[in-house]
Amino acid sequence: MENLISLVNKIQRACTALGDHGDESAMPTLWDSLPSIAVVGGQSSGKSSVLESIVGKDFLPRGSGIVTRRPLVLQLHKIDEGREYAEFMHLPRKRFTDFAAVRKEISDETDRETGRSKAISSVPIHLSIFSPNVVNLTLVDLPGLTKVAVDGQPEGTVQDIEDMVRAFIEKPNCIILAISPANQDLATSDAIKISREVDPKGERTFGVLTKIDLMDQGTNAVDILEGRSYKLQFPWIGVVNRSQADINKSIDMIAARRREREYFASSAEYRHLANRMGSEHLGRVLSKHLEVVIKSRIPGLQSLISKTIGELESELSRLGKPIAADAGGKLYVIMEISRTFDQIFKEHLDGVRSGGEKIYGVFDNQFPAALKRLQFDKQLSMDNIRKLITEADGYQPHLIAPEQGYRRLIESSLICIRGPAEAAVDAVHGILKDLAQKSISETTELKQYPPLRVEVANAAFESLERMKEESKRATLQLVDMECGYLTVDFFRKLPQDIEKGGNPTVSLFDRYNDSYLRRVGHNVLNYVNMVCSSLRIAIPKSIVYCQVREAKRCLLDHFFAELGAKEARQLAKLLDEDPAVMQRRTSLAKRLELYRSAQSEIEAVAWSK
Repeated sequence: MENLISLVNKIQRACTALGDHGDESAMPTLWDSLPSIAVVGGQSSGKSSVLESIVGKDFLPRGSGIVTRRPLVLQLHKIDEGREYAEFMHLPRKRFTDFAAVRKEISDETDRETGRSKAISSVPIHLSIFSPNVVNLTLVDLPGLTKVAVDGQPEGTVQDIEDMVRAFIEKPNCIILAISPANQDLATSDAIKISREVDPKGERTFGVLTKIDLMDQGTNAVDILEGRSYKLQFPWIGVVNRSQADINKSIDMIAARRREREYFASSAEYRHLANRMGSEHLGRVLSKHLEVVIKSRIPGLQSLISKTIGELESELSRLGKPIAADAGGKLYVIMEISRTFDQIFKEHLDGVRSGGEKIYGVFDNQFPAALKRLQFDKQLSMDNIRKLITEADGYQPHLIAPEQGYRRLIESSLICIRGPAEAAVDAVHGILKDLAQKSISETTELKQYPPLRVEVANAAFESLERMKEESKRATLQLVDMECGYLTVDFFRKLPQDIEKGGNPTVSLFDRYNDSYLRRVGHNVLNYVNMVCSSLRIAIPKSIVYCQVREAKRCLLDHFFAELGAKEARQLAKLLDEDPAVMQRRTSLAKRLELYRSAQSEIEAVAWSK
């Protein structure tokens, strides 16, 4: 069972070392989950004397006003033999054998944290005392409750102390050691008042009655000690501390304990309670109770630790690793993050992630629909056909077929296809930009470094813009090639078609009548439709080759080339991250270290059983 108290001692020390003081914060706290005994009492209640009686040493600062201004986590370790000594966690390699020096160090360390303004702080001081005259026990000595601040203390100190004490003892894992002086009305006891607020049924409260020997003659504390005045779940324990005269005479604790035992054994009022009175009995009761509570909390503590470790690891993973200090390390981080973005972008195009299917929608729906909407009828009206053929013939009408007229009609019609072709290029460009933006949002590492996120986004958009321009040039070249060179075989078949269809002589002798012009328009429309069918296949291939394929192949090539020329200072600027994120990562790493350490300590104790 002693291993259990040692276990909690180790975890509490780790909590303080890694910044977990149980105060309100956005970080998970292990401190609040650990069973502890908090010592609560008003000024002049005898709180310090009770602690010194349990320890058997004078080691606490004394004086008027508020002396305890920081929580003191007092860990007692029973040793078999040897000289008594003390150690502070903030001075790990220094062993104190002079307890007057311990008292001075408590005062000095308090001033280091709070300054000499007599302010208070919730950051605890850890003190371990090793002695054959103690029981294994951990106590948290809290500042004494008071109603008036002393000179030199900030305004609000009284309320701050009460808030700190309440914050400690309202936690369900806290055992309350409420110190009340017997020579004052229990109804006015600061310790009982605040304990009742957080533990109304007295299930976590041990009542300790001090200064029994200083009560007015003819009065006694039997009703309180027997639980009739104020009932708690655990029996009240009375103690008799050294008087100020004893302290001035340097009466040691061994003698004081002996006198305390004699007082209860010889007193007519308290003789029947003597076996459960005194500071030695108090220490044993608290030690045994703390062991029982710790044992009952271990399974829940293990579950909490495992769950919290998973949550901390998950958040640390989302925040990313801290950056390297050297230029090579920074360049490596930038390249790896950029490649992660590039891979996510490719996954969208390859169908692993959604979005790439929209490009096929452009080729299968948008582009063909745009081609169908082209109004070739306007180009091939009777008036326009007659006008273009006549202009093409010039001063000498054509002899057999209006070849130049055909060319002008076809070119004026095909030129309309440039609009849908450009629109298809722009539509695919818009989809690629959206996928790049989506990939940036899905690259969690880029959230860690806003400057790099902007740089990668700009580089990707610039590459897509260059690819769009190249795609537009190649795609419009396809249209221009159709305008520049007509398919001869199509026209060679026309006379045969005419012969099958009837009388070709009409178009030969009266070349400008409506029937002949309609026939020309029909031939031109058929040729244009044939070209549209061909371009409907060729243009998507050109777009994919110039935009989609290139985006997959070399989206960030220019960016990577420029990175190699950047100086260390410029690389560092790309990896500037939000200071809040950096602080959060550091805090999470410390807290994760704490929980892993606690997990190892608990498992070691469990296996030893």
